[in-house]
Amino acid sequence: MANIVAIVGRPNVGKSTLFNRLTQSREAIVDSVSGVTRDRIYGKFDWSGRDFSVIDTGGYVIGSDDIFEEEIRKQVILAMDEANIIVFVVDADEGITGMDQEVAAMLRKNKKPVLLVANKVDNAMRQTQSAEFYGLGLGEIYNISAINGSGTGELLDKIVEELPDDVEEEDLKLPRIAVVGRPNVGKSSFINALTGEERNIVTDIAGTTRDSINTRYKLFGKDFILVDTAGVRKKTKVHENLEFYSVMRSVRAIENSDVCVLILDATRGVESQDLSIFGLAEKNKKGIVILVNKWDLIEKDHKTAEKFKSLIIKKLEPFTDLPVIFVSVLNKQRIFQAIEEAMRVYERREQHIATSKLNDLMLPIIEAMPPPALKGKYVKIKFCTQLPTQTPSFAFFANLPQYVKEPYKRFLENKLRENFDFTGVPVQIYLRKK
Repeated sequence: MANIVAIVGRPNVGKSTLFNRLTQSREAIVDSVSGVTRDRIYGKFDWSGRDFSVIDTGGYVIGSDDIFEEEIRKQVILAMDEANIIVFVVDADEGITGMDQEVAAMLRKNKKPVLLVANKVDNAMRQTQSAEFYGLGLGEIYNISAINGSGTGELLDKIVEELPDDVEEEDLKLPRIAVVGRPNVGKSSFINALTGEERNIVTDIAGTTRDSINTRYKLFGKDFILVDTAGVRKKTKVHENLEFYSVMRSVRAIENSDVCVLILDATRGVESQDLSIFGLAEKNKKGIVILVNKWDLIEKDHKTAEKFKSLIIKKLEPFTDLPVIFVSVLNKQRIFQAIEEAMRVYERREQHIATSKLNDLMLPIIEAMPPPALKGKYVKIKFCTQLPTQTPSFAFFANLPQYVKEPYKRFLENKLRENFDFTGVPVQIYLRKK
């Protein structure tokens, strides 16, 4: 199962800088105005051979100071629900604040490991000052400077030590299909229509579903697990920041699946949150099927579906080789076709192409259209093979692999897609020294 590490704390203590340091990216926006982080809150990371996801909860705190405090509380609660480990960041420069004490009080009741991190410890004086954080009653303090990276190695060692053991699941061999999408697009209704059971309560309040539910299911002689980011939520929690909530939910469902069925709302088109969830699935190299729900509510002629599909595909570029199915969950229209397509995507993701067949096909194409020469040097690709990875990845061996740029890699991928069916499956291309 996916291991999730959540970074919590009040605004401006350096959560996003630590997130960037851990995920080795510049994805979170870092600025010294409270609450500027938006959107990019999810990253993958591995350390000492263990991988986990890091979530920067700061990304979704919006509004004035009093709203901030309310939002921080909600996010700490959500992190305690969802994450395996919580990293609580405080600012050694400012010392303990009332908000820190409040967060610490919530975390002390939590059963999950909490690592207390004093950030901005970049000199001996701050090292001494940080000792006051023992007063928060959360045990050991990890002194770091997120901006220059000092102390992060020890923190990571501790995170890996605290990660739960990887548990092999008994149904691991069955395909896992995750139903994802933003709140209120019809995920629960879709699963209820498929399974013929009202096991997920469906209401019109966005975000009424609570825990991931795995349903083992048989259809068309296929046996698989449906991973629904659903369940029942208490009404009091419906006011949470729903975008943050659904991305947090989707992380877990997507990471634990083989194929993602992403449900869009035909009446609203593709929104930024749909793109976030699609990006998560693609980043994790999962198979993807797009379902456009509420198609019965759209006025249409014989060209509507084609036009709508083009608009969707345009927004999802550059990964456009995707199945798009128009459904009405309410009228049970084409919902079984959606599952059939998801199973086909699973099979395409599992396919392995024999090396001889691959070379017979690709080498003449490459010879006819070789990579452009760079600095007067010619790139020669002599051999290619599919790598033994979980998702389709291909290595092309060349004399000067460093000279092969992104557009040519895309050309190779497009040729593979033209000749072998990889619809709905992300494909990776690597150039290696022969």
